[in-house]
Amino acid sequence: MSLTDPIADAITKLRNAYRADHKTVTINYSNINESIARILAEENFINSYELIDKDPAKKIIRKKIFINLRYTNTGEPVLKGIQRISKPGLRVYVNAKNIPSVYNNTGCAILSTNKGVMVDRDACKAKVGGEYVCKVW
Repeated sequence: MSLTDPIADAITKLRNAYRADHKTVTINYSNINESIARILAEENFINSYELIDKDPAKKIIRKKIFINLRYTNTGEPVLKGIQRISKPGLRVYVNAKNIPSVYNNTGCAILSTNKGVMVDRDACKAKVGGEYVCKVW
């Protein structure tokens, strides 16, 4: 199955797993998906992530990212929402001065810059802009 937007597919799998109260979710591997998972782990939206190489014995034919989802003590998801902003049909770029804040800085914007994938705070410190990939709250 060919995917035209692997980032949107990964975001949708995360969102659906949280809505179904799953403890883990597996998404397809790509460099940007790994960077998004790394940022979600650093920002404490997920517990951890692990890269799984292809293994014919376990019927894993592609590299995957295994994500442990994070919930509060009362069982509510820590990640309330995640939304794809820049899409293949309509790319959204922001410069360093116009990086949006997400819910009064309680969430974060994930940007793909020339210095790598980073959150809005780090992009402001580095004074770089880039593609506005998604926002998380």
